[in-house]
Amino acid sequence: MSSFDLNNNAIALEDQVTEPEEVSQDGRHVTEEEYWEKYYEDLDFNYEWNNGILEEKPMSDYHNYQMYKWLRSVLERYLSVHRGEKMVEQVFGFRIALPHHVSIRKPDLAVVASANPSDLRKYDKSFAGIYDLCIELLSDATKKGIERDIVDKKNEYESIGVKEYYILDAEDNYMAFYRLNQYGIFVPIKLIDNDIVRSEVLKGFQFRVSDLFRQPEIDELTDDTVYCGFVLPDRKTKQRAEKAEKKAELERQRAEDAENLAEQEKQRADRLAEKLRALGISVD
Repeated sequence: MSSFDLNNNAIALEDQVTEPEEVSQDGRHVTEEEYWEKYYEDLDFNYEWNNGILEEKPMSDYHNYQMYKWLRSVLERYLSVHRGEKMVEQVFGFRIALPHHVSIRKPDLAVVASANPSDLRKYDKSFAGIYDLCIELLSDATKKGIERDIVDKKNEYESIGVKEYYILDAEDNYMAFYRLNQYGIFVPIKLIDNDIVRSEVLKGFQFRVSDLFRQPEIDELTDDTVYCGFVLPDRKTKQRAEKAEKKAELERQRAEDAENLAEQEKQRADRLAEKLRALGISVD
């Protein structure tokens, strides 16, 4: 076999060599420094850190994702009006330091209210303060994942002072909406008309629990009394402006028509007067 063939075979073997598949490090013990350095921005897995242990945030199914996506879209409309509030998704972690426990959590959705003493700055990759609202999409693939959302995170968020905590569950087994009471304890938010969640952290933000399942198109919410205060107000303003502009244009057209009619009448009167003068008839 020639050296040319040997070289070609070597190249072919190299082409067949593939990178080893990345394996989740869920459950691995690492220091907080190692977590921030190696795992916080991992490109293959989304890890949280729980008192020295890596915890992978699992993928959700499509059913739950649709619910999450709908609420996020409604929240985005609210934030487009209340620009002092800031929202982040599950890549932005925040550190929860308790007396005997430290964790770094990445809520699926989180909001920093305008009154929050800590700001989320332009180039931040994590939040140095405490989120005002945390929303978790239930990780229901395992019992451990369920307990993490409904017990562990609930206790951590409550202890550190997150003002509101929502747990979304498309199967409606663990759906919950909590608010800190005056004693710093999470209590269920009392639903208005047994359906409407009204936030106290985000003034004016509210939604129907039933709509989380129905997921109506945003256009449907424009004239809905629950959402009309913040969903697509620009469109309604534009529609009112267009209506006013059409009305003003109609008035201008009417005035112009009246002016043209008056001019035509004057011209007819002038022509008649000219004919009468030609006949020797005085028009004065």
